Amino acid sequence: MNDYLVEVLFGAFILLMALGAPITVALGVAALAAMLYLGDNPIKMVQMAWSSVGTFPLMALPSFILAGALMEAAGLSRRLINVAESLAGPFTGGLSAAAVLACLFFGAISGSGPATTAAVGLLMIPAMVRSGYSKEYAGSVTAAAGGLGIVIPPSIPMVIFGISAMGIMPAPEAIEAHGTFQSVSISKLFIAGFLPGVVMAGGLLIMNYVRCRMQGFRGSAEPLSPRKFFCACYQGFWALLAPVIILGGIYGGFFTPTEAAIIAIFYTLFVGAVIYRELDLAEIVKALEATTWLSGRVLLVLFSATIFGRILVENGIPDVIAESVLNLTTNIYLIWLLIIGLLLFIGMFMETLAAIMILVPVMLPVAYMVGIDPIHFGIVMICTLSVGFQTPPLGENLFIASGISGASIERLSMRALPFALASTLSIFIIACFPQIALWLPRVLGY
Repeated sequence: MNDYLVEVLFGAFILLMALGAPITVALGVAALAAMLYLGDNPIKMVQMAWSSVGTFPLMALPSFILAGALMEAAGLSRRLINVAESLAGPFTGGLSAAAVLACLFFGAISGSGPATTAAVGLLMIPAMVRSGYSKEYAGSVTAAAGGLGIVIPPSIPMVIFGISAMGIMPAPEAIEAHGTFQSVSISKLFIAGFLPGVVMAGGLLIMNYVRCRMQGFRGSAEPLSPRKFFCACYQGFWALLAPVIILGGIYGGFFTPTEAAIIAIFYTLFVGAVIYRELDLAEIVKALEATTWLSGRVLLVLFSATIFGRILVENGIPDVIAESVLNLTTNIYLIWLLIIGLLLFIGMFMETLAAIMILVPVMLPVAYMVGIDPIHFGIVMICTLSVGFQTPPLGENLFIASGISGASIERLSMRALPFALASTLSIFIIACFPQIALWLPRVLGY
């Protein structure tokens, strides 16, 4: 490794970020500066950028984004939220618990934290305020639960992690010390994310109950009605069937995540246009516009982050970092503490997808060296970065919840801190007990 390459690469990146440059520009210019320093032909950047989008799994990205947009336009998301709301009942914090469950349901079709927060928040935040919850609490619990959108599969960050990790192999000494590792595939990540998502939701539900009990947010005056629940399930049958088809097909090995995304699009078009009859041409055009904008934004980051990561790997920088970490400690729990702490900090300032693409080449070799399975590592990484959606200054979910509830970002941020703590404790449980993530893929033969 060249002596000053790290200073040139990371120095240029940090300087540009400090000046307020977009993440894509900062990554691209830093990579260009490093290539010029190394004497490489800059045309190599174009070749790397082209190869970064020439993968079949990447087709799942715009497809899942379009499927989520169409499901919201077709009324599927509203019906899923109605099912969750029918479970509120007279329990302490019942309506806010229903908001958490609604985010869990919607995350199974959206794959996006901000999209989950917006879809659920538009319906649940006003309902909570009408039931006596403060607007700050209603906004904070929705922003916190919105992060489940990237933990529960299908998940856009899981697709990006799978693509980023595919070219990174464990060192021979890691294989000799710890045996073989599971190969990284997006299907395995989707399967592995289900139980950790339930654990994360459980942590939020426990914290919600404790806080609602302390603040006196009671349930509704109406008793829990099985008739209301079954009526909501009947009306939302086709919406409830969507995640069953998507995840069931992937888990059962009937189709790949990319194929599942295409099936989700056609299923939504059929249900929205023929059964619910809420999807018209204008709504389809809006969904296509949203998909184009978001996909283009992600692909621009992917171009520059791939080049940045390739320079790191080709010059052996991740190996040096791994060796430095292992010189500090070889205790796997302390290493998890370092990894989770770093990811929580970075998640506060950097977009999730960019953080994954930058950090996977750096941190995955460390995980290999201490015997952490890459599937387990990927799930913990995504769970940890999901907390960044509810923590300032970036906190995309906070801005969305603030706009819906009318509460200030500052007050929402303070109310969201206990939920961030609950999520962090859940993440440590997932990290310390790898079978939470790895049991389901092994049972299903992956």
